[in-house]
Amino acid sequence: MDKIKKLYTIFIISGCLVLSLTSCDSFLDIQPVGKVIPNTLEEYRALITTAYGVDLTDRGMCDMRTEDISVSKDEFDQNNFKDIERWVTSNPSGTEFGWSYYYQNIYYANAIINKKNEITEGSEAEINQLVGEAYFMRGYMHFLLVNLYGQPYTKEGAPTSKAIPLKLSLDLEEMPSRNTVEEIYTSILSDIENARQLINHKEWETDYNYRFSKLAVDAFESRVRLYKGEWQAAYNAAERVLEQKSALEDYNNNNSTDFQMPNTYTSVESITAYENVYSRNGINASLATPTFVKMFKEGDLRTERYFGDVDEENDGNYKIIKTNETSQYKCTFRTAELYLNAAEALAQLDQLPEARDYLLKLMEKRYTSAGYTQKKNEVNAMNQAELITEILNERARELAFEGHRWFDLRRTTRPEQRKTIDGQTLILSQDDERYTLRIPQSAIAANPDLMN
Repeated sequence: MDKIKKLYTIFIISGCLVLSLTSCDSFLDIQPVGKVIPNTLEEYRALITTAYGVDLTDRGMCDMRTEDISVSKDEFDQNNFKDIERWVTSNPSGTEFGWSYYYQNIYYANAIINKKNEITEGSEAEINQLVGEAYFMRGYMHFLLVNLYGQPYTKEGAPTSKAIPLKLSLDLEEMPSRNTVEEIYTSILSDIENARQLINHKEWETDYNYRFSKLAVDAFESRVRLYKGEWQAAYNAAERVLEQKSALEDYNNNNSTDFQMPNTYTSVESITAYENVYSRNGINASLATPTFVKMFKEGDLRTERYFGDVDEENDGNYKIIKTNETSQYKCTFRTAELYLNAAEALAQLDQLPEARDYLLKLMEKRYTSAGYTQKKNEVNAMNQAELITEILNERARELAFEGHRWFDLRRTTRPEQRKTIDGQTLILSQDDERYTLRIPQSAIAANPDLMN
């Protein structure tokens, strides 16, 4: 346990150094080792800012596990990511999926939640906002973890299956075992409700919109309910957001100085600009496959904004220009996702006219006039099953390279996927167990209870 305590100390001190906060020396004392002793609102705000600054790029790497992405043949890229692309689970080499930094952020959040009544030099509203953000952070970290390392909630038997440890305390002596998927989701929704009661900023100004807000609470709930298949609740939460913020970027005006790519933090669509899901190495190694590019039909204005030139040296795959590793493309929640959540939930509830309305409102901003007319005619003629499929395909197009694709495949159909690499056909079977990542060996070595 001394090793674990030292790791926490290193996390805290390194976060302080990265941010160069003037208050670090005064509150990052470890008394005893491993315990954070901040006092003032400013010092606790600095602590959660450290958490906001932790890079979370696993969802970007998960894109490599789909048929949408091919890993560059560059030797460096292959050494880092080939096993991820090929669904290797036994003794994988290269870049490892994350684990400790999610629990690092949970630790920071727990420190704030547990010490709420001891925070000084701040108004009640400011303290409530901070603690609400901590509840949100804790819930969101557990949400990402359970969707990386737990069975998809909608899979038969998944709710009672073991997933990841639920960490709600500051006890560093605890060696937690894994909780069930149901227990994790119950805790996530509890954290969302606590955040709802405390967060009082409807939105943050652009330079601070990495912080969680009242709109983000409902956006997060809509996503969680969608992942659980709770369609009415998913729609209700999405609609609460859209009643207050419904703006969409219009690709028909993409030459206007007012147009922003919708996944940028300055976009009118931005609700929370917390994550950039790609590392520099990750985006440099990622190429869009011809199969994925073909999902964008004639009249779709996103094509030229998403894809660059064909890379002939990499089997005719396409360069990705929609995003990169810079802070410009930080995006966790945006309005387009809420339109899609609402459309999918309503379609599942067999409320087809209303579902079509949400889908078409988005499509109108993404297609040429002629392309939209064709899409509108197609969508209006679809039955329930066809409409759900179209909505999921539109999610793939609209939310491409934003960290949604792998999670969406997991929570829906978990389809068979095929890749031909170096002349060899690789297959991920329908409902393959590899749709759930294995807990990293480094985490198991530190806590053997994770095997249970």
